[in-house]
Amino acid sequence: MTLSPTSSAEDIIAHLRAQRSQDSLAGMARFGIDTETALGLSNVALHGIARQVKTGHARALDLWQSDIREARILAAFTADPKALTLDEARRWADDCNSWEIVDTVADLFVTARFEQALIPNFAEDDRQFVRRLAFSMMAMAAVHLKKEPDASLLAWLPLIERHAEDERNFVKKAVNWALRQIGKRNFTCHGPALALAEKLGRSTDRTARWIGKDAVRELSGPKVSEKLGLMAPGPDDVKA
Repeated sequence: MTLSPTSSAEDIIAHLRAQRSQDSLAGMARFGIDTETALGLSNVALHGIARQVKTGHARALDLWQSDIREARILAAFTADPKALTLDEARRWADDCNSWEIVDTVADLFVTARFEQALIPNFAEDDRQFVRRLAFSMMAMAAVHLKKEPDASLLAWLPLIERHAEDERNFVKKAVNWALRQIGKRNFTCHGPALALAEKLGRSTDRTARWIGKDAVRELSGPKVSEKLGLMAPGPDDVKA
């Protein structure tokens, strides 16, 4: 079947089903991906399909409703961020059942500029994947929203601190990711993020301590220091 921008959700789903790979499903499961509704297509293949079918918001909503892992990823790839509504975003968040789906829709929600409206609510939601969505959005925003004032991102540090004791694997890794990405954003963000990482690294809570120490390791490392101009000049750099 040849797909195009005029292909319906049903056409796309039929194409996905025809590409099902049982071998790939086993590999996905090893990476913690929920494979109950998965067909086994790689994200590389899904990006290729997205390029074929282009953006189609109504169709993306139909793809999401299918409950198929690949169709939902394609929904996020092909939804129109300008047409997406907050209610739709919240409904998609309610349906998230995998870290992979979470991180895919996080990118869409940030592109739609819903981060300020959704992050505080999602962070306080006790559901594992909804809370992860908050911190995935922070990480995406730190990377992609180049023109956003640094103060907007630094305002999320208290949320990172508040939830640093959430020991659930997919939450703690997202909290750590958000802290590292904010700290790597630029010189202004680096200091406050590193200070929080050091504070968490001294915590008596095991999860918070892991988040902090891991973030300190990267934020104090040579790659970040060089990128942000934090490295002290060596002897060859000092003029006589």
